[in-house]
Amino acid sequence: MAVAAALEAAVPTGALWGLVHDFVMGQQEGPADQVAADVKSGNYTVLQVVEALGSSLENPEPRTRARGIQLLSQVLLHCHTLLLEKEVVHLILFYENRLKDHHLVIPSVLQGLKALSLCVALPPGLAVSVLKAIFQEVHVQSLPQVDRHTVYNIITNFMRTREEELKSLGADFTFGFIQVMDGEKDPRNLLVAFRIVHDLISRDYSLGPFVEELFEVTSCYFPIDFTPPPNDPHGIQREDLILSLRAVLASTPRFAEFLLPLLIEKVDSEVLSAKLDSLQTLNACCAVYGQKELKDFLPSLWASIRREVFQTASERVEAEGLAALHSLTACLSRSVLRADAEDLLDSFLSNILQDCRHHLCEPDMKLVWPSAKLLQAAAGASARACDYITSNVLPLLLEQFHKHSQSSQRRTILEMLLGFLKLQQKWTYEDKDQRPLNGFKDQLCSLVFMALTDSSTQLQLVGIRTLTVLGAQPDLLSSEDLELAVGHLYRLSFLEEDSQSCRVAALEASGTLAALYPVAFSSHLVPKLAEELRVGESNLTKRDEPTQCSRHLCCLQALSAVSTHPSIVKETLPLLLQHLWQVNRGNMVAQSSDVIAVCQSLKQMAEKCQQDPESCWYFHQTAIPCLLALAVQASMPEKEPSVLKKVLLEDEVLAAMVSVIGTATTHLSPELAAQSVTHIVPLFLDGKVSFLPENSFPSRFQPFQDDASGQRRLIALLMAFVCSLPRNVEIPQLNQLMRELLELSCCHSCPFSSTAAAKCFAGLLNKHPAGQQLDEFLQLAVDKVEAGLGSGPCRSQAFTLLLWVTKALVLRYHPLSSCLTARLMDLLNDPELGPAAADGFSLLMSDCTDVLTRAGHAEVRIMFRQRFFTDNVPALVQGFHAAPQDVKPNYLKGLSHVLNRLPKPVLLPELPTLLSLLLEALSCPDCVVQLSTLSCLQPLLLEAPQVMSLHVDTLVTKFLNLSSSPSMAVRIAALQCMHALTRLPTPVLLPYKPQVIRALAKPLDDKKRLVRKEAVSARGEWFLLGSPGS
Repeated sequence: MAVAAALEAAVPTGALWGLVHDFVMGQQEGPADQVAADVKSGNYTVLQVVEALGSSLENPEPRTRARGIQLLSQVLLHCHTLLLEKEVVHLILFYENRLKDHHLVIPSVLQGLKALSLCVALPPGLAVSVLKAIFQEVHVQSLPQVDRHTVYNIITNFMRTREEELKSLGADFTFGFIQVMDGEKDPRNLLVAFRIVHDLISRDYSLGPFVEELFEVTSCYFPIDFTPPPNDPHGIQREDLILSLRAVLASTPRFAEFLLPLLIEKVDSEVLSAKLDSLQTLNACCAVYGQKELKDFLPSLWASIRREVFQTASERVEAEGLAALHSLTACLSRSVLRADAEDLLDSFLSNILQDCRHHLCEPDMKLVWPSAKLLQAAAGASARACDYITSNVLPLLLEQFHKHSQSSQRRTILEMLLGFLKLQQKWTYEDKDQRPLNGFKDQLCSLVFMALTDSSTQLQLVGIRTLTVLGAQPDLLSSEDLELAVGHLYRLSFLEEDSQSCRVAALEASGTLAALYPVAFSSHLVPKLAEELRVGESNLTKRDEPTQCSRHLCCLQALSAVSTHPSIVKETLPLLLQHLWQVNRGNMVAQSSDVIAVCQSLKQMAEKCQQDPESCWYFHQTAIPCLLALAVQASMPEKEPSVLKKVLLEDEVLAAMVSVIGTATTHLSPELAAQSVTHIVPLFLDGKVSFLPENSFPSRFQPFQDDASGQRRLIALLMAFVCSLPRNVEIPQLNQLMRELLELSCCHSCPFSSTAAAKCFAGLLNKHPAGQQLDEFLQLAVDKVEAGLGSGPCRSQAFTLLLWVTKALVLRYHPLSSCLTARLMDLLNDPELGPAAADGFSLLMSDCTDVLTRAGHAEVRIMFRQRFFTDNVPALVQGFHAAPQDVKPNYLKGLSHVLNRLPKPVLLPELPTLLSLLLEALSCPDCVVQLSTLSCLQPLLLEAPQVMSLHVDTLVTKFLNLSSSPSMAVRIAALQCMHALTRLPTPVLLPYKPQVIRALAKPLDDKKRLVRKEAVSARGEWFLLGSPGS
């Protein structure tokens, strides 16, 4: 029995010896992994591996010893978690001793120590022992990069797990690491070394007398000058090294006396990257420095920053200089002062003011804005700094405004003043009497009102912005100031067309200030606008006076702009709705443009109400019943048809109403939306008009009946409402509603109504939860479509229904969408519906504005375009190749629409296979196809020049031909593509340069200015092609 046991033990040991021999003597790498796997699985122990290596570890040949230790180290890297404490002790002693061995052995020894540094069973004191041995026995910088990286890893591992032990070394550990790192050049190692230095400082290791040495060993790399080699597999970027080194340099105030002179020197250098890096590092340092560290260097720092902002030609350097000044001021502001200490902040700000304030008196000189920016950068750092600078600068700027009479100079001064006023918004004051602006309030208001009455539009614009900022200061403006401000805004809201920008700014300011001062605007502006509206109603009969019409439009826009507070909405909304009732009663002559203008104002008001649930519900329950009542009244049959009422039933007017109703519904809570839906759906299905204002109509409202053509048009309003509801709102009588919509959608007598019904049906389908009822609705729709697409007068309406149902299903990834899309592709071969089917692909890929929108809670899956492209473009391409010649343009048009609306990163990989079809599409006589294809190709010329350059001959020819197209839009797009062609490799384009320059001379004389503009731009680029510096 004993003999048998010995034989069993000898077998694996013999196998282990064979593996060791193959690795050490046979120079094979595979046995090391096999031995490690056997140790992990328990076949061998580490002790058995050491015994098998015995002769190799003691071999007089260094290479053999190195191979033996390498095998042991590789086993330990895989199995260090299995080691016992006693084994770790012996292995550590062995490896420490081997650090004195031949230099060929050292790399393998370091690998073993790296494995042991990961051991949980490492006894106390051994980490210090290992590092002392490395510091004493190994000249790290003479090792290859990989081995130096191993040393850094050993140190990192011990710092992570044995911090207290290493701290017991005191400054010796810091000094030892300085020796290890000194002279390091490889960026891979530097990233690790910088991290170690940062940890030394941030974890409070003792630096002892070696602060300057530690700074020198790291700061010698500043500023980083590293360009990664092409196709660098390590992926280390210059920015990685910059940020890592900056974290070290800015980690402790103890570096300040050495670092700040270095930063000043580099800022004053001529190297742009060094300036930027130094200013950014200074910015980072200010987060940890105090007055003590900065005191001796403040004059030099200010001089360097001032020079860079005053003299630099680089916007980046200017921005970083201003950021550094901001941080310096913030640092000085937050430092705790002793009672006997000098207040460095005041003296620092005083120097800034002394060097900059005299430039503020020269608004025409180039240093005025750099000076203002420097002062504003400092003022924005703290409330103290802001008060100090503002109290000194505001009187000066106020004086200069009155001293200079030219509008351009005044505009510059007021813009500077505006910058300082904006800074005041950053700080809050418990005692409002402490605010520095209080003492200048009257002068500021007077100055702003002067600017608002100036003849210069640019000065007026700055005045409006300044008024808005002043109004945002709590309790600054008095009621008299507000009344004057409202008067000026009212006047500016009615400026002529040539002052459009100023009028828009005044409307925006009115909205901002009305939210802050609703009482003032309700008292002083809304009554004026109401009176203006009444005057406008009486003047609408004078169609020969465009000025009156323009004032009327301005009044409507002002009413919507000012409706930013719930109390104001309750005053302005009834005014607009009453205005619409005047149209309906025939009390004023109105055109469709007048009603559309009112609807646009209502929509803008609804958008503003979306931010406040109370206002949103008030608008909804007030405006929507009123609009529905007006539309129902207008749709009623009359003995003597009224032209005025029929205005409300025009397509454009109903579309404007749709946008109002949709906007007013999308932000309703589900609970409030459920209340509303119980009134509106029965109105259309059952004619229940009781909730409408003035609901005594001459006949019953039955929009789904065959003989009610006027009433049918109002289905668009139903669509706007139900398709904007949240998905979890239950719609009453849904089954009846869907069947009625489906029936109406294929009615040929009123295309507007049938399209609205199809869109409404599709919108409801998209939101309907999956299940039996949805499947029934879809089956009804498919049957209706197939019946309508047969022969008869309803083919066009059936196609429209197919298109909208397909879109509804494509957006939600419904399985039936692929079948409907295939049916749509079949229609490309239809002689009657083929062109419309091709345009239908544009609808499928586009975002709608009234239905099937994310804002309207439709189910729109992410990347539906990409999925549609993947599923359907191969079939489109195959269909194109198989189609007869007369229908090929339909396939090209459909393909062009799909590709034009596809995200370009998705299209680029498919470009080589699809480009030939796109080029063929340019020869299609259809202008829509040409324009869509050109729009698709232009960005591809910029993003895939190498692929496009393979077809340069065809591209040049076709683009030049299309630059003479009868369609202006096509001519412009073709010239833009000619411009984009210059991004292709120059050697490819040079043979075509003379031909293109000659051909582009013709569109220079085009009758359309926009075409001539693009021709000049394109021809100029082709002229410069191949010239030096181009």
